[in-house]
Amino acid sequence: MNEKLEKPSASVVIPTSGSAGYLDVTLASVMPQARRAGAEVIVVLDGPDASSEAVAERHGARLAVLPGHRGLNRARNAGIRQARGELIAFIDDDVEAPAGWLDALLQGAASAPEREVFGGPIRARLEGGPRGCGREPPPITTLDFGPEDRDVPHVWGANMMIRRSAFERLGEFDAALSGRGDEEEWLMRYLAAGGRIRYLARAGLAHRRSARDARLPALTRAAYRQGRESRRHDARMGKPRPVRAELRVLAGCAWHTVARRCAFGIVMGARAAGGLREAIAQGRR
Repeated sequence: MNEKLEKPSASVVIPTSGSAGYLDVTLASVMPQARRAGAEVIVVLDGPDASSEAVAERHGARLAVLPGHRGLNRARNAGIRQARGELIAFIDDDVEAPAGWLDALLQGAASAPEREVFGGPIRARLEGGPRGCGREPPPITTLDFGPEDRDVPHVWGANMMIRRSAFERLGEFDAALSGRGDEEEWLMRYLAAGGRIRYLARAGLAHRRSARDARLPALTRAAYRQGRESRRHDARMGKPRPVRAELRVLAGCAWHTVARRCAFGIVMGARAAGGLREAIAQGRR
């Protein structure tokens, strides 16, 4: 039988934008698992990028290219349309999936046919940079609901798998959203329609920051942007914190930095400063 005509066991969609070095690591970890499992891997370039295109082609991934920068949800939607599998897994371009990650997702979906949304642990890995005091997690997105499979209120788009049936019933991701919480609007629609989300404890992966991006200035800049995005997301959800609350958080981060001699306090403070800056900007509109 022609292999191209066979339906894959799953479609792994990886949106990316100008991150060829990260994408190389991600594909090196995912492609061998996909080949063994009979899955396809689709890299969606959010705007033309010759370096990322070359990486995708070298690893043997399918490629979809958006004509310009359109945002993460538009890239995810493009991947949905390209996907041939009934199970569509979404991961970020800055992760590394250990051996067994994809098998754990597929086995988890097979064991819970009544569930349509799945996700696994997301573990931070800073490959260099400052060290924290141990009281705060690394300043990068993580997810951990424990060592057992169970239903949970959410999973995150860095490690998430959805049955095609859910998209057919509820539609695609909101293309107007890109940034912090961009997948959450769709997940809320799914939950409101009676769906349940299954956490798969063995389907974990590492959320990376390379040595260069793990340095304090880079982490601080990224945290400031995330703070602004988070504030915009909270405003969309109708639950923005009062400015005085943002000030309290900023003051707490400053105290933590000095009292604990914790470099992560600086990063947390940058995130709080971004939220405060966005709160002031929203108040002027």
